[in-house]
Amino acid sequence: MANHVKVLLVDDNPMVLGMLQGALTPLAKVSTSNDSADALLKAVDDPPDLLVSDYRMPGMDGQQLVEKLKSRPKTAGISVILLASKADIMEKFSNLEPVDDFVEKPFFLKEATQRIKRLIDKIALEKMAKTAPSDGVVRGSLAQMNVIDLVQSLEMGRKSCALTLTLDRDKCEMYFKEGQVTHAVYGALTGDPAVFKVLGWTGGNFQINFEGKTNKQTTTLNTQGLLMEGLRMLDESKRDDGGAEEEEEDVLLDS
Repeated sequence: MANHVKVLLVDDNPMVLGMLQGALTPLAKVSTSNDSADALLKAVDDPPDLLVSDYRMPGMDGQQLVEKLKSRPKTAGISVILLASKADIMEKFSNLEPVDDFVEKPFFLKEATQRIKRLIDKIALEKMAKTAPSDGVVRGSLAQMNVIDLVQSLEMGRKSCALTLTLDRDKCEMYFKEGQVTHAVYGALTGDPAVFKVLGWTGGNFQINFEGKTNKQTTTLNTQGLLMEGLRMLDESKRDDGGAEEEEEDVLLDS
């Protein structure tokens, strides 16, 4: 599903550009550019869904590139992630509305990829919603987008909907209001335990009904809290089962 999302990567450092391209290519359709002028031409000719750009580059910087793209009707809707130092983020971008997110430099490749992936998943989900059948229900496989990615995408998009997850004969229903899980049920479990029970699912199917609503409030944690606690429990379970995997070596990137 995410492979339908087009990402344009822009960085004048060829090593950073190559590493990010390699990490994101399994997640999206990736094109690259090593300067802002070339990126502007590419974006106007074939608008990407997401621009990931370094801020400090010779000539036109990342902020100027974003402003030029946002000023054109054809490219105004592009989502944007800027790669910038903490000082630049604090001093220059505190009120820069066109930017969806930042990756603080220097950054570890794995962490940056995960951050960019969250926005790719959100865009992929919005694309699915736009092409949903007449009943307004989005259907898909958890092999395409797992439960954690789905929940994060619905939170980022501030969606109100009903999410139904099925795996063989098991079924879980979660209800969202503006991105927050308000109610969940899994068999006899309700609320937080029902959410925790399915966060590790990577197989099965999902459907999202954007008309689905409930007045029930059974969860006690917000969406981020549910995800953090659920991931902690999954990590503990893996350690108890002796299934902890060796961490892959990460790469620290700067430019």
